[in-house]
Amino acid sequence: MTKVQTVKINNKYAAKMKKGYPLIEKGAIEQPKLLKREGELLRLVDEKGDFIGIGYYGVQNKGLGWIISRRPDERVDTAFFARKIQTALSHRQKLFNDPETTAFRVVNGEGDGLGGVTIDFYGGYYLIQWYSKGIYSFKEPLLAALGQVAEYKGIYQKKRFKEKGQYLEEDDFVMGERGSFPIIVKENGVRFAIYLNDGAMTGVFLDQREVRKAIRERYSEGADMLNMFSYTGAFSVNAALGGANLTTSVDVANRSLPKTIEQFAVNGMDYEQQEIIVDDVFQYFKYAARKKRTFDLVVLDPPSFAKTKKRTFSAAKDYTGLLKETIAITKDQGVIVASTNCSAFGMKKFKRFIQDACKETKTNFNILEEYSLPEDFRTIRAFPEGDYLKVVFLRVKK
Repeated sequence: MTKVQTVKINNKYAAKMKKGYPLIEKGAIEQPKLLKREGELLRLVDEKGDFIGIGYYGVQNKGLGWIISRRPDERVDTAFFARKIQTALSHRQKLFNDPETTAFRVVNGEGDGLGGVTIDFYGGYYLIQWYSKGIYSFKEPLLAALGQVAEYKGIYQKKRFKEKGQYLEEDDFVMGERGSFPIIVKENGVRFAIYLNDGAMTGVFLDQREVRKAIRERYSEGADMLNMFSYTGAFSVNAALGGANLTTSVDVANRSLPKTIEQFAVNGMDYEQQEIIVDDVFQYFKYAARKKRTFDLVVLDPPSFAKTKKRTFSAAKDYTGLLKETIAITKDQGVIVASTNCSAFGMKKFKRFIQDACKETKTNFNILEEYSLPEDFRTIRAFPEGDYLKVVFLRVKK
């Protein structure tokens, strides 16, 4: 086993870490200069020397690393990762047995005891995402463990951390057989084209599975639907399959056009019967208001932070304002799907954003449904930040 460095956690952080908080925050370590190399194992103790956990040093925006074991004698080796992954696989057995859903998360970082890494399943292929140089140093034992406990066609990876100030471009293929892309996967029977070899994005955000199903089954019939920050149009495809009169997908990225066309095509739908617009989303709100265009159903799922030529958006600061613009182009009795993946605030504060936007626009509303992460995106109560997704379906009454 790799040599383990003993480090002290100051009392300000030790208590919550003992209760299960897995993140090693930047201010937690008494002598941070003792940390020399990302990937080194840390034996964490409190100021009295009492054991807290075994973690690793790996810098990412959230902190300095993660606790991955609460046993003082546990070896972090291939067998360790095999146990973790096997347990994670068992929690997803229902999804593995569902022929209508062939893409989902298998290891959700700290929710499965492996902070800093996620593993997703896409129709027989696995995608590992490494979020720090520290966890990436365990690549060999983790890959060996995955090979031992899982059947696969091939394994791909994405480095989500910078080296020497930049993201390194490299072949994402790791082992097994290379995929022939796109891979066509299913989600509740809906087909998606997936790319594991084309940058950070794969083609669909797996954490919105239940939300897309709700849109298709309960809110789309006969609706004029607007999908803002549409990415590859997954919400739009579900709305169209659910009987929407028209879907309008808006995203600033040029690649959103061919990607959205592809997602309609793999579901046997004519994209020319839909609207797919490449434009600054913030400007489109103004355009729609000026043209007096309104919608029955609007999906508002912005990134936590976005910057265009004319505007910088932060969900924590600006969601209320964005929702006010959305209300302005939503019909009376229309439905807004307000969504955010920002971990800086919880559902209670998010609902305040909704209340403030409706109050300031003199709009009545009632909440129809709420969603957080689906079951495959496992979280732990001791780390509420990990339960980042907040989605509220609201009907507006003008």
